[in-house]
Amino acid sequence: MSGGERKMRGYEQIGVAMTCRSFDEYVNMFDLTAEEELQSGPILDIAAGGSSFTASARERGYEATAVDPRYALESIQWIEEARAEIATSTAKLERIKDNFDWTYYGDLSRHQAGREASHQRFAAHIGTAEGRSHYKEGSLPELPFEDGQFSLVLCSHFLFLYGEQFDYGFHEAALLEMMRVCRPGGVIRVYPIMTLQWERYPHLDRVMESIRSHGGTAELYASKLPFIPGADAGLVIRR
Repeated sequence: MSGGERKMRGYEQIGVAMTCRSFDEYVNMFDLTAEEELQSGPILDIAAGGSSFTASARERGYEATAVDPRYALESIQWIEEARAEIATSTAKLERIKDNFDWTYYGDLSRHQAGREASHQRFAAHIGTAEGRSHYKEGSLPELPFEDGQFSLVLCSHFLFLYGEQFDYGFHEAALLEMMRVCRPGGVIRVYPIMTLQWERYPHLDRVMESIRSHGGTAELYASKLPFIPGADAGLVIRR
């Protein structure tokens, strides 16, 4: 298969993967390097999966909460599914690794090691009653939180990425729901704005106009996490 053909493949995925991303990955992909947004108040990580962001954020003194539909299951099931996904995703990446920008991760083995370290931190956090209390069952477009509860709302590798599985109506309702739970003056960040086929989400301009019509600002920001082909930007919404 030629390089051009391989790049047309995108990333093959059925259903939504339960991935294990780290706090540092979040800081870079959401451009949170100045920390003002992290320090501004309660943080919500939507479709958090097996990521260790909430665990690490709370260790740093930030008030972070994770939400995911899988949290309806027993914690051991989250741990096992997230662990299995590391092996599955690594095998997929191996087949198409020449398409990615490895500047941040270095190579595939380091990428895998990072996922495993994040998984261990995640598993340790939910292994305690105090840690487990910060993981809530819930899913877009109806979250189990009060209006204006969070100052920073994050959504990594779910909205837009699964644009072929979820239609425009879902995306619009999901983003408006994120605005609902975000307090006035707060910030919402979504990354990436690409689909699994490595194409910009086709209805992005339309959904940004909807956000503006509902009182928010919507613009793109430059991500600091090179990896997915063309995924150099995310969406930032301000209430």
